[in-house]
Amino acid sequence: MKPANDKWGFRAEGSEQINLDKADSSLYRRLLNREPGFAACLFCGSCRATCTSGNEGMNFRLAHLLLQRGETARLKSLTDPCLLCGKCTLVCPRNVNIRAVVYNLKIMLHEPF
Repeated sequence: MKPANDKWGFRAEGSEQINLDKADSSLYRRLLNREPGFAACLFCGSCRATCTSGNEGMNFRLAHLLLQRGETARLKSLTDPCLLCGKCTLVCPRNVNIRAVVYNLKIMLHEPF
């Protein structure tokens, strides 16, 4: 007989819940100071659909989410494929200057906090 916690053939792992009250969102706040329009993003994905850099292109929605959560470890690898061509800015329904946001984010990731 299987143990009670393995009744269905799998076990629940530890929680991956993020406590946003304890998250370090200082980089997000600094970026908002440089580009206030960044807050208008509604995560629609239009920027990702027009990204010139292909399948491994810049994933702006994920980068935005990671910034809000304070998870900055993966941001450099997410922003590296961006060519700063500006197509994303042209299709944004909220007129977010995504090109400027990514440009400033790339700079800020190399600055000391």
